[in-house]
Amino acid sequence: MTNQRDIQLDTLRAVAVTLVLYAHFLAPGGSSFLGHLGVRLFFVLSGFLITRLLLDARDTHAFAAGTALRSFYARRAIRIFPPYFAVLGLVWLTDLEQARSSLAWHALYLSNFWYAQRNDWTPWLLCHFWSLSIEEQFYLAWPLIMLIAPRRRIEAITIGVICFSLAYRFYWPIAADPALARDLLPPASMDALACGALLAVRRARGVDVPRWMRLGWPAFAALFLLVVWSDPGPANSTWEWPRWVLVQVLPLAPLVVIVAACSNGLDGMLGRLAELPPLIFLGRISYGVYLYHPILLAYAVKAQPWIPLNVSEQGAGRFLVAGAATLVVAALSWVVFEKPLNGLKRYFPYVARQGVGMAGDARWTSPTADGPALDLQRTVARR
Repeated sequence: MTNQRDIQLDTLRAVAVTLVLYAHFLAPGGSSFLGHLGVRLFFVLSGFLITRLLLDARDTHAFAAGTALRSFYARRAIRIFPPYFAVLGLVWLTDLEQARSSLAWHALYLSNFWYAQRNDWTPWLLCHFWSLSIEEQFYLAWPLIMLIAPRRRIEAITIGVICFSLAYRFYWPIAADPALARDLLPPASMDALACGALLAVRRARGVDVPRWMRLGWPAFAALFLLVVWSDPGPANSTWEWPRWVLVQVLPLAPLVVIVAACSNGLDGMLGRLAELPPLIFLGRISYGVYLYHPILLAYAVKAQPWIPLNVSEQGAGRFLVAGAATLVVAALSWVVFEKPLNGLKRYFPYVARQGVGMAGDARWTSPTADGPALDLQRTVARR
């Protein structure tokens, strides 16, 4: 709803996408818990920002649910679809990894179901689309709840979604052996998305993260690291399932606290670090970085005979070459392709413009019958 940005949240996006690049380009074995942690951070950020945006629109006198819903979906389509379907078109033309057979699933944002029902990461170059599908499925349902449900019930609904997601994790040992479906079906990610949403809901009624979370997040983070570094044991061992549950759940409190702190604006050295222009720009292009990086890696591997560094295996060569190519392409995509298209969002305000005010104002001051207006403190204002 605003052209001003939470600049420190852009830095968090930069951190999240860097963790993913590390996991796919540099980490031994081609995977790392850091990559999954980066995706979980993206989910918490998305839940927080989307919910705050929708509640902000709802807190205006000119609010109309139908207008807000249409504008939300139009603006999401403008932001997400063009580069996404450009990548699918490129994959279709080149048929990298014989991926054409699965393109219909990816085009319908059902990538997570494709990989879950096959229990296999083929084709690999589109496997990261599972998280984009999760977000799109979230975007379909969540605005309806935020804009239509009774305001006094929204916090309870959000907590209920978190509880449902946590309960889902206890279902798998009873119903089936652990498989890709336990990570890729929507309930497995709704806890992170809803935790971010809950932060926005609490902010809307004038409170922040609870005291136990502010004080206890270092303990959760330390326990998470101990569990990650523990020996997972053989497949189907007694420790495998509880270890998986703890790795998924323990980071939630630290991630929410970090998002809350950066959305308020960190001060001192951490604040200056979080507002470094290169990090902010990397966060701004993070969607393109995430979207393009496996595609560019596939091309780099095919071009290995002409590349002096080893890009065919995980390591520094792959990280340098594929990482640099990803940053260049994502930056060009943002400047030439994505940013100009984003200008079309101005035709889809969340609420009708009135007088000199616009629906894109950063702060609403009109209270409604549902409660006080949401007062957004933007870190950019401090600059």
